[in-house]
Amino acid sequence: MVRDSEAPTASGAYLLDNAQREAGDRFGAFAELFDPATFRRLDALGIAPGWRCWEVGAGGPSVPARLAARVGPAGRVLATDIDTAWLSEGAGYEVLRHDVGVEPAPGDGFDLVHARLVLVHVPRRDAALAAMVAALRPGGWLLVEEADPALQPLACLDESGPEQRLANKLKRDFRTLMAQRGADLAFGRTLPGRLRAAGLTEIAADGYFPVTGPACDRLERATVEQIRGRLTAAGLATDEEIDRHLASVAAGRLDLATSPMISAWGRRPA
Repeated sequence: MVRDSEAPTASGAYLLDNAQREAGDRFGAFAELFDPATFRRLDALGIAPGWRCWEVGAGGPSVPARLAARVGPAGRVLATDIDTAWLSEGAGYEVLRHDVGVEPAPGDGFDLVHARLVLVHVPRRDAALAAMVAALRPGGWLLVEEADPALQPLACLDESGPEQRLANKLKRDFRTLMAQRGADLAFGRTLPGRLRAAGLTEIAADGYFPVTGPACDRLERATVEQIRGRLTAAGLATDEEIDRHLASVAAGRLDLATSPMISAWGRRPA
């Protein structure tokens, strides 16, 4: 059963709207690119049958479904988002429409709270992080994974020709749109300090940085198509530039990197 929270959402402020058809392609690419790194970390934190988990800003179904498989029928997985259109409880998790930057935590006593590529887009990041910490049981783990586009700003690390230069130009245009929407392009690197300031212990962090591959190409195509109208409306790019870039991606002539993802984790004191 999908439940509605009482407070209104702010989905209109999100640059990459879940309601657009390209969102499913993006979620699939995210799963292929980042699920292995995410679950290596979760397994190291000791996720086990019976755990109670809150997946914040779930977006697509891959992480909540895999969490549900880890915790089993004795556990619980709650997946929340401001737009739950891509989520289904058929895989053994609950679904709740919820805005983590505005609403209080949907419960407490969680063994694990996890958010991936969410808070960089949330205007009230401090409030969201505070809600996530408050939802932990004593001894529970918070794992936050966020992009840091400013840490590595290029789409093509080897800017060897005009196609690569165009890819990097469009990446700069995308970052301009993100900044205009209130995204913090250097947020990932701040996570360890933020978790420490929130009173968590046993804090550590690492980074993951896909450099090229089919999933990187799929993510690029879906993202560019999703923001095409906003790029042209803002005068940042032309349809001709976008079409030329997408043709280069489709031809497999580019090595497209993602932004580095910083994963930071900490534990609520027992």
